[in-house]
Amino acid sequence: MSFAGKVWRLLVGIKDALSLVLLLLFFALLFAVLSSRPSPGPVRQGALLLDLDGEVVEEASRIDPLDILLSGQLPGKQFQARDLVRAIDAAADDKRIKAVVLDLSEFDGGGQVHLEAIGAALDKVRAANKPVLTFARTYTDNAMMLAAHASEVWVDPLGGAVVAGPGGTTLYYKRLFDKLAVNAHVFRVGTYKSAVEPYMLTGMSPAARENAQALYGALWENWQQNVEKARPKANIDLVTKHTIAWLDASNGDTARAALTAGLADKIGDKVAFGKRVAEIAGNDPWSSAPGAYAKTDLKAWLAANKPGKQGKAIGVITIAGDITDGDEGPGEAGAERIVKLLDGALDDHLAGLVVRVDSPGGTVTGAEDIRRAILRVKAQGIPVAVSMGNLAASGGYWISTTGDRIFAEPDTITGSIGIFGVVPTFEKTLAKFGIDTDGVRTTPLSGQLDFLGGLTPETEALVQKTIDNGYSRFVGLVAKSRGKTPAQIDAIGQGRVWDGGTAHQIGLVDQFGGLRDALDWTAKKAGLKDGQWHAKFLGNKPDPYASLVERIVRGEAEDASASRPHDMLSLVTARQRDTAARIEADLERLLGTSGAQAYCLECPSPVRPQAKRANAGTLKVLARLLGS
Repeated sequence: MSFAGKVWRLLVGIKDALSLVLLLLFFALLFAVLSSRPSPGPVRQGALLLDLDGEVVEEASRIDPLDILLSGQLPGKQFQARDLVRAIDAAADDKRIKAVVLDLSEFDGGGQVHLEAIGAALDKVRAANKPVLTFARTYTDNAMMLAAHASEVWVDPLGGAVVAGPGGTTLYYKRLFDKLAVNAHVFRVGTYKSAVEPYMLTGMSPAARENAQALYGALWENWQQNVEKARPKANIDLVTKHTIAWLDASNGDTARAALTAGLADKIGDKVAFGKRVAEIAGNDPWSSAPGAYAKTDLKAWLAANKPGKQGKAIGVITIAGDITDGDEGPGEAGAERIVKLLDGALDDHLAGLVVRVDSPGGTVTGAEDIRRAILRVKAQGIPVAVSMGNLAASGGYWISTTGDRIFAEPDTITGSIGIFGVVPTFEKTLAKFGIDTDGVRTTPLSGQLDFLGGLTPETEALVQKTIDNGYSRFVGLVAKSRGKTPAQIDAIGQGRVWDGGTAHQIGLVDQFGGLRDALDWTAKKAGLKDGQWHAKFLGNKPDPYASLVERIVRGEAEDASASRPHDMLSLVTARQRDTAARIEADLERLLGTSGAQAYCLECPSPVRPQAKRANAGTLKVLARLLGS
């Protein structure tokens, strides 16, 4: 038996060794495959196809190959606004491109600032006597903002157009907390810092309602002006103020209704649309599929039209997404990662720096770390400009105080100068179930913050004083940056959110303009003329794995997408997903240990929450609830 046992152990050892070798070979092969970057394809004479089956963002999130391969699911596609603008601008001047085509069938939207920039680029294409054509089954506000700049807007016979305007409802948890006996300790500075109101009220406060009405009203007015200027025949009043009569006139045929309101030009399916494009761009010599036309896709076109690198470098650091203390990103503003990028650029001899902000803020400590890192670059004696995207509020504005000049658009959401923190405790909840807490403290702060036993008065005072001090520091930074007194900034602060137009009037913004305007200003301040400089996006290195990982998983993902309806009723499903993600985010924010927040929760989000993020945090949130 002893000999047999030794033989058995030997066989098991050989089996384990072989398994380990095979596993190592598998991962070596996987790494080799993933390290290869497939060719994006050739540029062909015909149309430039922008198949926008995702959302437009400031900075695309990095794809994690391991997560995708294990889950078999791809996150939603993201298109960087600056890439789209660059592609469209190049198409306007290239003789190979006969037309620009936008497929908006699965468009998930974007912020108004980004959409306006893309729309302006489409206007340049039309000014070059090249047609712009769009197709979708259902046009929503975001898709309509792009389609308005097209020379031909096609809608599917089963589709239509819906213009809803900004706004909606917010969830308030006060009565639920009362039933569960949850004690939400709210610490804030700012009459208009309404981010904490869902945890302490049953509805909007008058101050919050006043601020929201002014902000949403300005965004809505700007949206209408943009669409009506680009498409004068669009009857927005008919669609939004006389909706039932408008639909009745077409007997509920929403596609026909879109035509009567001037929101669309032609009704036809994708095959008919493709045939129309082929009349302009030519037939596809490589495909005999119905509706095929000669085209070049976005990846190939961008690869063939890379930005130049002549002259000195002006650095661009992107602060996109929630500001955290960690190394998250791109797509999220992890302070640790961004600080490394800025400190690493100290030896690059930059001619200037542009800080591109598209963030609602986040942790005070993260925002301050980034601000200090920008000042270290600024100490080299170079000009620093801030370019605000869709959103540069709260912690985003904290960082913006570093700029010698601040650029924004009328639709930029900014301000929200205020700080808050929320700490839930469950001592009353436990008492309902007969659970008590007791112990020994050497000081009033011993064992604090105690989520189960509650907060001592000294702890509450400490937290509130910290929040008060943070607000005073915030106001001081803004006052120094804008050449005003703290009292003047406090009067326009208090957590109030402003549209870019009003922010310019009250002195929070210096000049209207986009990223290019900020770069031009920085170059001029550095004494550089056109052709003597180029933009260098810090940390903007392409992911060599992303393209191949998409190829591996995209097949199943596209099959699933094809099986998902894209009619008007499907918008309801999308709203349900958004609501679920919003509830989870509220719970995560309440139960997370995030510290003091310079965050604009009341700011409207440019795009809907990512499903990936919602799913990833569900178990964690439930665990915190049960663990508390």
